[in-house]
Amino acid sequence: MATPRHVSQKRSLTTLYNPRGIFHEHNKTMALAVLKFGGTSVGDAQAIRQAAQIACDATAHYEHVVVVTSAMGKSADPRDNVKVTDMLLHAARAAAQGDAEAYRRARRLLADKHFAAIEGAVPAADDRWRIGEEVEQLLNAFETLCSSVCVLGEITPRALDAIAGLGERMAARILAGAIRGLGVRSEAFDASDLIVTDSRFQAAAPIMALTRERTRARLLPALEEGIVPVVTGFIGATEQGVPTTLGRGGSDYSASIIAAALDADAVFNYTDVDGVLSADPRVVPDAHTIPVLTAQEMSEMAYFGASVLHPLTIAPLLERNIPLRVKNTFNPSHAGTLIVYRPPQERRSGVITAVTAIKNVSLVTVAGAGMRGVPGIAARTFSTVARAGVSVYMISQASSEQSICFVIPRDAAPAVLSALRDEFADEIRRRDIDGVSSFDQAAIVTAVSAGLRDTPGVSGRVFGALGNANINVFAIAQGSSECSISMVVAASACDQAVRVLHALTHA
Repeated sequence: MATPRHVSQKRSLTTLYNPRGIFHEHNKTMALAVLKFGGTSVGDAQAIRQAAQIACDATAHYEHVVVVTSAMGKSADPRDNVKVTDMLLHAARAAAQGDAEAYRRARRLLADKHFAAIEGAVPAADDRWRIGEEVEQLLNAFETLCSSVCVLGEITPRALDAIAGLGERMAARILAGAIRGLGVRSEAFDASDLIVTDSRFQAAAPIMALTRERTRARLLPALEEGIVPVVTGFIGATEQGVPTTLGRGGSDYSASIIAAALDADAVFNYTDVDGVLSADPRVVPDAHTIPVLTAQEMSEMAYFGASVLHPLTIAPLLERNIPLRVKNTFNPSHAGTLIVYRPPQERRSGVITAVTAIKNVSLVTVAGAGMRGVPGIAARTFSTVARAGVSVYMISQASSEQSICFVIPRDAAPAVLSALRDEFADEIRRRDIDGVSSFDQAAIVTAVSAGLRDTPGVSGRVFGALGNANINVFAIAQGSSECSISMVVAASACDQAVRVLHALTHA
C-alpha cells in the first residue's frame, strides 16, 4: 500500500511564518494536513458549513487532508445553550441519581440540535436520511445506557466514557456529509478503531505503537482513494475495544495523536478566537494574538490556565517536529498563532510573551522546624496527596527545609488537609511539624517567556511590577523548562496581577 509522500524536509521558514491566509502556495508540495475543529466550530449548521468549506479549501493545497472534530458546542445563537458533551454527562449523572426524565429531556434536546444541523448543513436528501438514521441509532444507544445506569443507581468511569463520546460520533457524520455536499469525498471514522489507549477511563493515555499501526491501516487506504476522513476527537478504545476518552478537551490531543501516527506535515487547530491570546481578554481588554509561540511556551500556558489547547496537545508533535497553527474558523483569513519547536530569531529575548491564571485554588503548607534534614517528608506528603486522588498544580519548598507548600484545587483542600494531618499525626504531636494549613483564597498567575532562561533581569521586572502594584506573592515556582514563573497571589488580586504583568508584553 502506497503511503502519502512525506516531505517534511521541504518545510521552510517562508512556509511556516507566511502570515497570509489559511493555506499558501508554498504548501503545494506538502503531503498531509490534519485539521481539527472545536465545539463552537461545529456548533450549528452554519458553523458546520464553514468548517466543511475550510476542509475543502485545504484539499487544493495538500495532497491529503484529515479532519478531527469535537462534539457540537454552543452556537452563536444566544438561545442555544446546548453543549453536547456537557449535556450527555449531566444526563448520565442524573440517571445515576434515579432521574429518568433528565436523560429523556436531554435526548429530545440533542435530537433537535443534531437534526437541525443535518437539515441545514447536508444538501443531499438521501445523505440527510442516512445520517439521520445513524444519529438516531446513537441517540437510542444513549437512552439505553442511561436507562441501565438509572436501574443500577450508579455510574462507573467506564460507563461515563461510553456515553461521553457519543457527541463526537454524531458530529463526525454530519461534518462528513457537509464536506460531501461541497463535492469532496468524505467519510466518518470512529477514533475507537484508531486510537488504542490504556484502561484509565476518563483520562486514558494513548499506546502510540498500536495507535500508529491501526491509524495507518484504516486511514491510508482512504486517503489514497481521495477521501477526506472525518475522525471523532476525544475518544479511543482499549486494545480489547472498550471505549475510553482522553479527558475533557481531548479532541485537540486526538488531532495531534493522529497527526503523529500519519507523519503529517502540519496541524491546523480551528477554534473561535484568532489564535492564542496573550491573556484572557475578559481580564485584559488589550490582549493580542501571539504570532509565534514555542512548544514549551504553549505547554506552560495550557497547563497554567490558557484554555485554547489541551495541555497534552503538543507532546505527540514534538518528536516529529510537526508545526501546529491555531486559527479562527469564523475568521479564516487571520494568520492565527504558529507553534514551533525553537524560538524564531527575530523575537526579542526576555520579553514576557503571555500571562495566564488559575483561580479557585488553595495553597497548602506543611511546616515545622523539625522537618529540617529529615528524609522522606516530601515523599510522604505527596504520596498522601496522590492517595487522595488530587493533582498538584505547583510546588515550592523553602531553602531552610522548614516548609513545603503546594497548590491544589480549592474543593479538594478539606480532604487533603485531613489526610495529611492523619499521616503526620505523630510528627505534629512531637512538634517536629507545627501543623498543616491552607490558604483557600488563592490563585496562580504565570508569566510565560522563552527568554527567561537566557536573559538577566526578566524575573526582576516581573516581581518589581507586582511590588509596585502592592501585590503580595505567597509562593514562587519556576519549572525545569525555565520558560515560565508561577506565583501564588491572593484571589482578590489575581486579575490585577494579570494586567500588571501583561503590560510587560509590550516592554
